[in-house]
Amino acid sequence: MDCIFCGIAKGDIPSKKVYEDDNVFAFYDISPQSPVHILIIPKAHIVSAAEITSENSSVVARIFEAAAKIARDAGLSEGFRIVSNCGDSAGQTVKHLHFHLLGGRDFTWPPG
Repeated sequence: MDCIFCGIAKGDIPSKKVYEDDNVFAFYDISPQSPVHILIIPKAHIVSAAEITSENSSVVARIFEAAAKIARDAGLSEGFRIVSNCGDSAGQTVKHLHFHLLGGRDFTWPPG
């Protein structure tokens, strides 16, 4: 498998790590879209939210538990946004489930 996020989670590809546990890895995005832009991924390879099943869905709960801790640690007490793109037409460029945790600025709705 040639997945950049799998390589990052394994430590084969360098990243600026923010958080890690047995199931979840989080690191700073290399092209930030806000003052705080952190990617949170499962260590297990899941292509996208479209592949969440009853067998692997518990990792999503772990990701959101990690997101809450990461946001607290980053001082995002005024709020933050979590985004997951699913598929090409939604803008998913890396085919490994990931969540963008964005904060440190005001956001509008709907996003562009």
